[in-house]
Amino acid sequence: MATTYDAIVVGSGITGGWAAKELTEKGLRTLVLEAGRDMVPERDYNEHVPVWEQHFRGRGDRKKLAAEQPVQKECYACDEMGSKFFVNDHENPYTKAAGTDFTFIRGRHVGGRSIMWGRQVYRWSDLDFEANLKDGHGVDWPIRYADIAPWYAYVERYIGVTGAKEGLAQLPDGEFLPPMPMMPPEEHMRSVITAKWPGERTLTIGRAAILTRPHNGRAPCHYCGPCERGCITRSYFSSLNVTLPAARKTGRLALRPDSVVESVLWDAKRRRVRGVRVIDAKTMQATEFEAKVVFLCASALESARLMLNSTSADWPTGIANGSGELGCNLMDHTMGGRASGTFEDRWTDCAPFGSRPNGIYVPRFRNVTSAHPDFIRGYGMQGGASRGHVNADEIAGFGADYKQALRAWGPWRFGLGGWGECLPNHDNRITLDPEVKDKWGIPAMRIDARWGDNDVKLVKDASSCAAEMLEAAGAKDIRTEDTPTPMGLCIHEMGTARMGRDPKTSVLNGWNQAHEVPNLFVTDGACMTSSACQNPSITYMALTARAVDHAVGLFKRREL
Repeated sequence: MATTYDAIVVGSGITGGWAAKELTEKGLRTLVLEAGRDMVPERDYNEHVPVWEQHFRGRGDRKKLAAEQPVQKECYACDEMGSKFFVNDHENPYTKAAGTDFTFIRGRHVGGRSIMWGRQVYRWSDLDFEANLKDGHGVDWPIRYADIAPWYAYVERYIGVTGAKEGLAQLPDGEFLPPMPMMPPEEHMRSVITAKWPGERTLTIGRAAILTRPHNGRAPCHYCGPCERGCITRSYFSSLNVTLPAARKTGRLALRPDSVVESVLWDAKRRRVRGVRVIDAKTMQATEFEAKVVFLCASALESARLMLNSTSADWPTGIANGSGELGCNLMDHTMGGRASGTFEDRWTDCAPFGSRPNGIYVPRFRNVTSAHPDFIRGYGMQGGASRGHVNADEIAGFGADYKQALRAWGPWRFGLGGWGECLPNHDNRITLDPEVKDKWGIPAMRIDARWGDNDVKLVKDASSCAAEMLEAAGAKDIRTEDTPTPMGLCIHEMGTARMGRDPKTSVLNGWNQAHEVPNLFVTDGACMTSSACQNPSITYMALTARAVDHAVGLFKRREL
């Protein structure tokens, strides 16, 4: 007989943690299922271990990485200390259609990718929520900024976000903690950009889910640097350190690691889902769990794979797939359009303080107030100034004089790179591979996705604009790149179970609720109807809190 809960949450990352917190705090007995192992910060975090104390000096066992994590090692954070936060690619395979180049970066453990994420959080505006309707790509979002704005604020107040208010319509201000200081070259770039492109472009400090003062019992950041290895002081937001502990405090949370969800179970008589079927990651034994409401928060691709694998007489192509859009409209953000330059003999008396876990941000300026003749939508830019010591590989020497020379600072450098919006495209999709299965016997996903012409044009323009701004600021030795990185490598995949107004063209309604299955909610990146150009995680969190509020109301009225 299946074990029964009020709610089941699949996934324990950024959205799964928020769903767990909100559901338990609102009174529901909630089971969180995580496919990977448990994580204990005191045991598994090691951000304070210096590279010279690591066996491979931080670079990792390259033979082992190549053998077990050939895909994951493409992410900068999958190094000697961080590789344990990434999946074994042979146990978790996926296949790609011919001619595609998708790189799927995954973490299976309690906390998910909220441990390794970049922590950048930017609100969307109606420029983003109305884009599909105005230019005809994709379907119209069923919500607008006014619907989600209170939930952005709710999330920001809880997690703590450092940032500066700029009063920009395309990048709404939020509930901010004090901003991190900018370095002299960044202040210089800000003043040059503001003067040369008044009312069009601006440069601000990044908005990040990192504390700059004590907040809700958590300590402020001390600039140690390698955030991707975890944060023992809980200074940046992760579900492992913030939302899951909050859920645990209620006494209504059951967290079950090593639980690979194979399918969502359908009750044909009630026309509802009744729970999920789970494969124990260690014993391979199958177990069923039941609940009145199910939240899928496993990531855009994993939630879609799970739904596609949940078939029945009523749902031969996957649960809630009456529209035929499940698995389709896969998006990511473009990267690769960038430029960097050097400021020789400037600010030589200034050195970076610690390792600031944040950069600068240039909000979108293309197609904001006037239309660009060559492309639609736009991109934001991230980057910042850096100054390093002399590279030991670049100078010769021996003894005390050589060691002293290595202490010398090099010149300041400045880098800018664009994160561009990917247009929704029905043909960019995942399906289930008919032959390949993962370690637990579940069909692997097959990914068929390519950058479109508009996506590539954004990369080219970001490169030229980055160089243009560096040149205006007086940088020298400016170097540019304008080749898109592989799709997926931005790690912002989204769109495979999109929200919409019409059940014929979308999977979810405006509450992240399946149109045809009222007790099934999807609140991770799968729900996104378009990609905008901002880092999406805070939008996922706000949508999750909003969806739980709606679901609990239905639950208490016995409508689920």
